[in-house]
Amino acid sequence: MSLLDLHYQQLDDARWAELLPLMRQAPVVRLVDCGVTGGRCKDVSAALRDNAALTELSLSSNELGDTGTQLVLQGLQPACKIQKLSLQNCNLTEAGCGPLSGVLRSLPSLRELDLSYNQLQDAGLKLLCEGLMDPQCHIEKLQLEYSNLTADSCEALAAVLRARPELKDLGVSNNDIGEAGARMLCRGLADSPCPLESLRLESCGLTAANCVDLSAIVAAKPSLSELQLGSNKLGDAGVAALCPGLLSPGSRLKTLWLWECDFTASACKDLCRVLGAKESLRELSVAGNAVGDEGARLLCESLQDPRCRLESLWIKSCSLTAACCQHFSAMLAKNRSLQELQLSSNNLGDAGMEELCQGLSQPGTTLRVLSVGDCEVTDQGCTSLAALLLTNHSLIDLDLSNNCMSEVGVMKLAESAQQPSCPLEKLVLYDIYWREETEDQLRALEEKKPGLQIIC
Repeated sequence: MSLLDLHYQQLDDARWAELLPLMRQAPVVRLVDCGVTGGRCKDVSAALRDNAALTELSLSSNELGDTGTQLVLQGLQPACKIQKLSLQNCNLTEAGCGPLSGVLRSLPSLRELDLSYNQLQDAGLKLLCEGLMDPQCHIEKLQLEYSNLTADSCEALAAVLRARPELKDLGVSNNDIGEAGARMLCRGLADSPCPLESLRLESCGLTAANCVDLSAIVAAKPSLSELQLGSNKLGDAGVAALCPGLLSPGSRLKTLWLWECDFTASACKDLCRVLGAKESLRELSVAGNAVGDEGARLLCESLQDPRCRLESLWIKSCSLTAACCQHFSAMLAKNRSLQELQLSSNNLGDAGMEELCQGLSQPGTTLRVLSVGDCEVTDQGCTSLAALLLTNHSLIDLDLSNNCMSEVGVMKLAESAQQPSCPLEKLVLYDIYWREETEDQLRALEEKKPGLQIIC
């Protein structure tokens, strides 16, 4: 039986009637942003009641409301083997959490639940936690982003963390739980034997004080591979407090997101110790922090350490100038693990581009994705990049959006990209303006070289 997977379609009555038999048979039913409202939820419920093969249901971004959601849930019988349920952005409120809690008690097969972008609020989450606490519930992945939660509901959620030994993935980003709420969650995780793999607490009002608890979690959970803390005012002190956990023998973290965390080059010194010591770390974002050229220099030095295995570095909007590009150039010439470098929204200019291209033109470079959008690059910088495309054999994705080049610079890039020896697969040129004649030339190039995509 094939899956039913539709996105962003408005379904008229005839098309809806055609889909109902598929809903009764398909193991995977995804109707994302398809205009499903409360009136059609009876149909969905009846179809699901007959579907013994169902393992995944996503009705995200449909205006089901509490009543419609309850109707859909009635179709999930106790014998149902559903493993994934997504009701993201479905206009759920506290009133819908009671029935949902009951479903959690009756569906032991359910492993993943996404309720993000619903106004559950604290009272709704507390109702939900009653179901999550049930011995019949075996949730492994719980997503609650943008649910209008505060610290008031965190004790109930912490109790769930202690009770659910299976939990692997928790997303609470973009809820104002604050320092107190985060402390409760960390205590719950500290008391839990769960093999947590991903923890997302972005834009939650965390402070440097939370980083001591987070450091302990990272040290105690070797299963933890992803930690997202972006858009919290951790500061230099917070990063310093976090790093002992990252450096601990038990840490196996692969992804660390620290974008817009209000730190400076001083924090980069601590992060550099981690880069040089932990081969497990693969992705790091320091975007939106004023680390400046000095922070960039420190990071580039660590990336030249043979023990560093970082594959992706996001350092966009970090107050960088052309002065730091010599360090990136030296690093790119030597490093053999970095595959993605995000440098957008830094004032690198043409001089910076020339330095970067010198490093990337060296034999054996491995970088595959380079983003230098909004970096004050003109036609002169395009000349350097066009020459690079003829000699570099690893770069497949280049983003030059929102720069200052003219059609002349764009066509220099296009001429290099069309060469058979150029491996480039994606050239991104958003917010750069040219005549219709140039547009026609670029589309002709795409037809001539089907492996190349020009996005503008």
